[in-house]
Amino acid sequence: MKKTTTPTTNLPELLRLTDPGIRAQLEALPASQVLIGLTTDGQPVCVDLDNESPHVLVCSARGGGTTTILRTLAAQLLHHGAHALVLDLKQISHQWASDLPTVTYRTDIADIHDALVGLRAELQHRIDRIDQHGGADDLPRLTVVFEAADHTLRKLARYWATVREKGDPKTSPAVDALHELLFAGRQARMYVFFDGHAANTTLGREGREQFSTVVLGRVTTRTWDQLAPQVDTTPKSNTHPGRVHVVQGFTVHPTQVLLMTDAEAAAWVTATAAEES
Repeated sequence: MKKTTTPTTNLPELLRLTDPGIRAQLEALPASQVLIGLTTDGQPVCVDLDNESPHVLVCSARGGGTTTILRTLAAQLLHHGAHALVLDLKQISHQWASDLPTVTYRTDIADIHDALVGLRAELQHRIDRIDQHGGADDLPRLTVVFEAADHTLRKLARYWATVREKGDPKTSPAVDALHELLFAGRQARMYVFFDGHAANTTLGREGREQFSTVVLGRVTTRTWDQLAPQVDTTPKSNTHPGRVHVVQGFTVHPTQVLLMTDAEAAAWVTATAAEES
């Protein structure tokens, strides 16, 4: 059954951390939830990381704010003591997080490959620990912030083709690791925040279906059909800064996203660390 979207009237012009009540609203959220933005009637649109599939895909045309959305989501998790692996082949998109103690920041394709392979080992370690001791509440949440993911996945495939040796699998182990994280990450408190289209990459349809929250801004009808096929009517694109549609299941939320600057995101994390030390 398909659902249609609702009108995008009465959205706030911009939504910033300095707006009245926003800081208090963020502080009131449990550590398992991150705020994407507000709807037409001022209701929060959140991602609940304890749901069945907590991964988030953000897709927009150039200039649509995907980096800002990933930054804002990641900062909220780090604020509550989570760890992050930031994969940034552009080398400049998430410099705000590069010096934070709970962030591993990788920009070189070989380092990104090794980091994802290591993440696969971490996933297995966490699953083994849960099997032995039960429960995952004592494990820190870990999110992969995957900037320019489509391009990076293609580069990973080409990189593996140049370094693999006789007897090695044809598929990049880094790409395999991402697949495993998408399918098994929730139980180990590991999540993926993905900047990209994901329709024409090695993730395939099954991989794309693991993103329970899809944030779409300034995208074509074809992209809507690929990433949100359950939506009957494609909403009209809007070039207003921070204006997106958030698709969760059969529900589409016209949303004004929360915009955190680099400095605000870093301060949101480090202020918490200072208060707790």
